[in-house]
Amino acid sequence: MVVLPVVKLGTLLLKTACKPIATRLKKEASYHPRFRNFIINIAQANHRLTTTVQRRIYGHSTDVAIRPLDEEKAVHAAADLLGEIFVFSVAGAAVIFEVHRSSRSEARKEELRRQELEAIKTKNEELAREVEQLGHKLEELEQLARGRGLSGILNFRNTQTNASGDKKPKSD
Repeated sequence: MVVLPVVKLGTLLLKTACKPIATRLKKEASYHPRFRNFIINIAQANHRLTTTVQRRIYGHSTDVAIRPLDEEKAVHAAADLLGEIFVFSVAGAAVIFEVHRSSRSEARKEELRRQELEAIKTKNEELAREVEQLGHKLEELEQLARGRGLSGILNFRNTQTNASGDKKPKSD
């Protein structure tokens, strides 16, 4: 199937292209004043959170004051965070798309299997009915043969051969 390599190649291309886009976003984020203040606040909150988590992991006291980052470090940290969020969101979207595409493919395969199984069941039921009809016909023939006895069967065979013109019955 040609679609699969094209989709995989497109996903790889998108992942590769999102890194320069993230770098460009980082660069542009530091120039706009309102956005700059917004990302500084995000960077400071992220710094407080990571410092608190690290202190808890290492068993240090967490009720001490955490010094805020200076403005340039905060802008740089927030821009890095923004770039990584963009890269991970693109990668996550690609994974979700691939899983969804794969599940649709599996659903189509399952539907084909179900249809094949249904066709086999239908054929099986038809064959069972045919076997049952043949059983009834055989039963009728056996009852007919029992009713005529052994001589009835032999006469039945003779009349069959006479009708086809092969042999005439012998007269004693």
